[in-house]
This record gives sequence, C-alpha cells and structure tokens, in this order.
Amino acid sequence: MKKSLKILVVLFLIGTPILAQDELPFKTYDSEIKQLPTLLSRSLQTNLEKELKSNPEWKRLIAQKKMAVGVVDLSDPNNTRFARINGNHMMYAASLPKIAILLAAMDAIEKGELKETKEVKADMRLMISKSNNQASTRMIDRVGYKKIEDVMTDPEYAFYDEHKGGGLWVGKRYGSGGDTNREPLKNLSHAATVTQVCRYYYLLANGKLVNEKRSKQMLDIMENPDLHHKFVNTLDQIAPEARLFRKSGSWRTFHSDSILVWGDDPDRRYILVALIDDANGEQIIRDLVRPVEKVLKKSISLASN
Repeated sequence: MKKSLKILVVLFLIGTPILAQDELPFKTYDSEIKQLPTLLSRSLQTNLEKELKSNPEWKRLIAQKKMAVGVVDLSDPNNTRFARINGNHMMYAASLPKIAILLAAMDAIEKGELKETKEVKADMRLMISKSNNQASTRMIDRVGYKKIEDVMTDPEYAFYDEHKGGGLWVGKRYGSGGDTNREPLKNLSHAATVTQVCRYYYLLANGKLVNEKRSKQMLDIMENPDLHHKFVNTLDQIAPEARLFRKSGSWRTFHSDSILVWGDDPDRRYILVALIDDANGEQIIRDLVRPVEKVLKKSISLASN
C-alpha cells in the first residue's frame, strides 16, 4: 500500500466513530434506527405463530385476543427482526406501563422540568424494580398526567397512537383516590400493546429514549429486577448469567411482562413482551420463554445459512 493511501486510511478511521454493538445501549446513528414494524420477519413470524398455536390453550387465548406476544431478535443489532401476535391489540397491563412514567420523568429531568433529587432517583428504582405502588404514585404526582400523555403521544416516540390501536398509557395513580386521565379508545387506566412495548425496548437498547445518557440511566434502573416471577423465574433457571432489564404487572386475571435479555451468547439477546388475560397468566408467561427461545434459535440458524 502506498504511503499516501495508508495516511488516508488512518485519517478515515480516526474520523469515523466505531459503533460498538456488544454493549448497551448500542452506539447507533439516528439514520440507522428503523420503524420496528418495517423489521417484521416473515420466517420469525411464521415460526412464532406455529410454535405458540401448537399449544391448544394458547391458541384459544390468541383467537379470543386474550393473549398477545411480541419478540425482537437482537442477536445481530444490524439486522434486527420483529414478530408479534395480536401486536396492536391494547389490553389492561397493570404495572407494566410504569415504564411510561419512567420515560416521562427522564424527559422532564432532561428538560429541567423535574429536579433529579435522591428521592426521585430512589422512587424511580422502587417503581421499576420492586413495582412499588407508592413510589409510582409519587412519580405520577411529580410529573403529572399531561406530561405522561404528551411524551407517549409525541411524534418522536408515538408510543400511544389512536390510529394504531392505542399503546402505552398511564392515566391513574397506583392506589385509590385522585383524578384520572384514561385513554380515549377503551377507557383504560393502565394500558399497553406488545408492539409499542417492543418499540420502547428497541429504542431504549439503541440509546434513543431521550438521549444515550438517559437511556443508559433507564437501563441501569431496569436491570436486576427484585421480583423473580414470570419471565425472570424461567430465565433464572436457563440463563442465570444473562443480564435482564424488565418490567411486569398483574391485576386480577391480567398478567403482563416485558424484558430485554442480554446473554453472553449473542443468540440469547432479545426483547420479549406478553400480555395475558387469563387466571393462569402467571404460569403462561413463565412457560413462554422456552418455546420463544426455540423459535429464535431456529430463526437465527436459518438466517446464518
């Protein structure tokens, strides 16, 4: 290689950021972020539907729109793949939408609308890790319903869109009393769709919620959940070394869970979201992990061939 060419190559490398894709959040250019529905994978979708519907109970719940599942394959961050069942069907999601409060709070802190005190930081962790209702209510009162709605409906995020089945919403304190601000489509107080929750985690993993710094802070808050049920119960058994970023919820027959799994093995890096309306929902969510990982491994194997 000629000396002048070597100099040009060195200058190019020095001036070109290296996108590290083996850590969270990813160092991703804004231009590389895609609308998650455009990343739908036909093979992943087909295999997910086949696997889940092979279980008669799950097939019935899916047909009745009482079971919704979303999966994002992050094994290759440059080739993200998405699949969902009942993806835009909004359901009551109990405590899972507390992730909406977290984002609204981070947005408010970044804009100087909320002071990041020790008490605020402690409540954000309690709200997510322990799903503490008192801390969640204090955070709602600090930021306000309007702020939460404004962030969820902001075109930059569009986590709630009336034209796409709704999405993430928090319009009631996690306790009795107080005003409410229910979402307009189904009058739900705490709502979600698996597509919008998958989008939330996808943007979070790419450092695009507020900004990279705040995304990293949110990931830190969501990592190492103190509640070891649902998805976490199974992952504790089959992937005890994996990093888990998670928020779940339960109320009566409504059970929900959402998780970003980041294993040492790139084949175990994915987002999984489930919304269930069934008395057996807790166990169903536990039982979902293994078949979903089976589908992901098959899809990854096909993609690499």
